[in-house]
Amino acid sequence: MKSAIPCYYHLEVEVSPERIDQVRRILTAHLRHWGLGVLSEPVCHCTGVLLHEIEEHGADKNTVVEMWWNGQHLITAVSDANRELPERHYGPQGCLTQIAALSDGWGSFPATDGKIIWFSRRVRAPERAPLAPAAPAPSLREALEVPRETPLAALAGPAEAEAAEAEPAYAEPAAV
Repeated sequence: MKSAIPCYYHLEVEVSPERIDQVRRILTAHLRHWGLGVLSEPVCHCTGVLLHEIEEHGADKNTVVEMWWNGQHLITAVSDANRELPERHYGPQGCLTQIAALSDGWGSFPATDGKIIWFSRRVRAPERAPLAPAAPAPSLREALEVPRETPLAALAGPAEAEAAEAEPAYAEPAAV
């Protein structure tokens, strides 16, 4: 297996409800481009939860979303201008509880102009393995020998054979 090339993506966005969906689509496209499409749903969900909290409760709506791929781990970070982590983030329905459930690790730390919340997803080797085409199953025609053309007289009973002689001698087999 060849080694992965490290990747980085940086996105600055002013958060609004419609922009959250756009960011999710952008991140999904980058993850698929990097061969990490299996991580799209958990990463986009966690990022969407953080962006929704910023949109709903943040004074400054400008934020930065960053993703790093090092070959084994995908680290996603969302930064905003608010330096504190409110208690509602830690509750049973809080955004950090959801992130902890969907990630292998997470954390937060203060930045010079706010805070950064990050989470990590480890990629196991089978998750990145390319899909191998399956061998085709034998078709019905290979399994059962069916003649292409069947004489109508052979298909009809003895009383119907006389009526069948007036029609063409061969008919297409009935679709099964």
